[in-house]
Amino acid sequence: MRILVIEDNRDILANILDYLQLKGYTADCAQDGLSGLHLATQGHYDLIVLDIMLPGLDGYQLCRRLREEARSSIPILMLTARDALEDRLQGLSAGADDYLVKPFALSELVARIEAILRRSQGNRRRLLEVADLAYDLDMLSVTRAGVPIRLNPLGMKLLMILMQRSPAVVRREALEEALWGDDCPDSDSLRSHIHQLRQAIDKPFATALLHTVHGVGYRLAANPDAK
Repeated sequence: MRILVIEDNRDILANILDYLQLKGYTADCAQDGLSGLHLATQGHYDLIVLDIMLPGLDGYQLCRRLREEARSSIPILMLTARDALEDRLQGLSAGADDYLVKPFALSELVARIEAILRRSQGNRRRLLEVADLAYDLDMLSVTRAGVPIRLNPLGMKLLMILMQRSPAVVRREALEEALWGDDCPDSDSLRSHIHQLRQAIDKPFATALLHTVHGVGYRLAANPDAK
């Protein structure tokens, strides 16, 4: 499970990240609203832990933009020092799935995360999305801009890895190991499969999503310079 934590208090952020990793979660972070919005819309996350009082863009605004503009259904757990009923209702009306008041025990935070994930996983398909490219992990189907894309099994596995890591660069060696283990056919095999994947997901469309980072590996992202 991959979780995005958006929190501007460095001590609280460090404690949350350490505890999540201890519990087996992969966690990314942002310390302001605009950076958090960028990560939330460009990466694939199973849940967002979102503080309300953030510089640049507060948690309410960020949550509304994810729900209304990005059409995102990522579960959101809001954190705040405000414990008035009006504040809790405002967070829920903005699109949050749950609300946790500071100070809180890290064990309660994880318990709430697990409860939200149980509900959300039971009600929605597992879907990877990068820009207008979508991979339905339950139906094993790929579409771009609503157009079905056919890939062979190796191409499907390659795409899944790149989408799961988006927008990060995935090194050649990591892709070869994931696809073939210690028995990679030859040095050009990965390049060949990348070419086939690019022909399928990019060539028929105006914007390229699959980018080569020379000497390093490959990245799947709407912006070739994404970080």
